[in-house]
Amino acid sequence: MKNSDKNRQLTKKIISGKFKNKVLKLPSKTTTRSSKSIVLESFFNTIQFDIIDATFVEVFSGSGSIGLEALSRGAKNILFMEQDRDAIKVLKENISITDPSACEVFSGDSFSNINAVISTLKRNNQRAYFYIDPPFSIREGMEDIYDKMIEMIASIPPELTELIIIEHMTGLEIPETIGAFTKKKSKKFGNTTLTYFEEIVE
Repeated sequence: MKNSDKNRQLTKKIISGKFKNKVLKLPSKTTTRSSKSIVLESFFNTIQFDIIDATFVEVFSGSGSIGLEALSRGAKNILFMEQDRDAIKVLKENISITDPSACEVFSGDSFSNINAVISTLKRNNQRAYFYIDPPFSIREGMEDIYDKMIEMIASIPPELTELIIIEHMTGLEIPETIGAFTKKKSKKFGNTTLTYFEEIVE
């Protein structure tokens, strides 16, 4: 591989909305992975009208491409959660070319910071869409990440939740119910699947 290829910045564009075609930087592939455009298109086609003026939480946000796509399409507030330092640097650069006043970054371990996010939603009297895209469990040190993710979801108060969306490896078995939430549907895109959870209504 040429040095120029090695050093070339990975990027992707915002697909639609008021920030359409803004170029977002991506962190190195060794720390985070970017959701495929086909996955994002399907997701935003599903919730396109619902997220207008909504609050959106992107857990394990990496570059923030999903949260910033939501912002571009009319979401009012975006809360980003990310631990990796290089990813946070890229995330903040990407936020700076959109609307920083609508964004808040929670740096550090998402499994700990979920409590700070929940407190923020309570304080602002907001319900949110939670998009959760954890590192694949095949990565070293991440073997129990899906167990932790399920515990985290179970801790989210349903009264603060519009919808929970998990982007995960196809083939992963996710329970039909997690805490106060039940599986609404799953959609497969090759090796990646989106699974939607909503509050159980008696």
